[in-house]
Amino acid sequence: MTKLRVGLLFGGRSGEHEVSIKSAKAIATALNTADNPQKYEILPVYIQKNGVWQAGNTAQQILDQGTPLPCEEATAQQLWQFPPQVSEVDVWFPILHGPNGEDGTIQGLLTLMQTPFVGSGVLGSSVGMDKIAMKMAFAQVGLPQVEYTAVDRAEIWSNPCVFPKLCDEIEEIVGYPCFVKPANLGSSVGIAKVRSRSELEAALDNAASYDRRIVIETGVTAREVECAVLGNDNPKASVVGEITYNADFYDYEAKYTDGKAQLHIPAQLPETIITQIQEMAILAFAAVDGAGLARVDFFYVEDSQEVFINEINTLPGFTAFSMYPQLWNATGVTFPELVDQLIQLALERNN
Repeated sequence: MTKLRVGLLFGGRSGEHEVSIKSAKAIATALNTADNPQKYEILPVYIQKNGVWQAGNTAQQILDQGTPLPCEEATAQQLWQFPPQVSEVDVWFPILHGPNGEDGTIQGLLTLMQTPFVGSGVLGSSVGMDKIAMKMAFAQVGLPQVEYTAVDRAEIWSNPCVFPKLCDEIEEIVGYPCFVKPANLGSSVGIAKVRSRSELEAALDNAASYDRRIVIETGVTAREVECAVLGNDNPKASVVGEITYNADFYDYEAKYTDGKAQLHIPAQLPETIITQIQEMAILAFAAVDGAGLARVDFFYVEDSQEVFINEINTLPGFTAFSMYPQLWNATGVTFPELVDQLIQLALERNN
């Protein structure tokens, strides 16, 4: 049987570069496990922090060592060159987290290459990345959300007469406590929980330094639960998991520091709530035109039995300890089987 050459695309120009390497390493291990070595051949392709593509021994070395390649600023000529191995790829497995990786940009390039790839296309990726567009899509299909409002950088960095009025409007719509978030960053970068006008002003200014679009959400006292989705036109939902953490909120440090967060799979929830979350996860997946995989995050307010959708992540963390593969493992799909299914779904979508 002829093996499919899987282009394992990792690294990338985002703050989640190191996380991407860890995810790629786990996927490579899965592709070398169970029946997968008889079906697939791995071609690692690494995008440096400066945007230069590397393949062959260099990419394999980064994958093995798990540390980024030091780099200088790239020339325009370097950015337009791809390693020759790129032409040998039968199907891409992009595992580039954050901007330039899960926002539709790399998906557009892979589409132009006319090669199948794992995950959502340009539309699903870009809508899933932009928290404002995502919320609009969720609202369109009737998914319940906490109160929120959106502003842009020009409003925040306007003259001193306008900014106080903007803060007045935010306080009236969402109140305190609230969360200020850049619309297009992952891993909780630039997010702040605020409880006063002075904290709001500082958080808005900080968020605007990361992104020109900012969303502000009402803070709720709730359990944070997540559900994984797998499929294309007929997606399936996994068991539901819960995250608890030793922090004020689930920030970057809580996500990536050992011992700061705990995953509880399956979550101890009423059956009716579990079913509701699974149905909402599939509806959210369809709302953004998702494909292949996604992790959908929710708030469960225990006192009122309400479930609010928080966000969808179309390219979630994929280490062996990440929530997405663990949710599927608890549902009966092992890590090697999951990777295999995702590649097959990519091929199916391309037909």
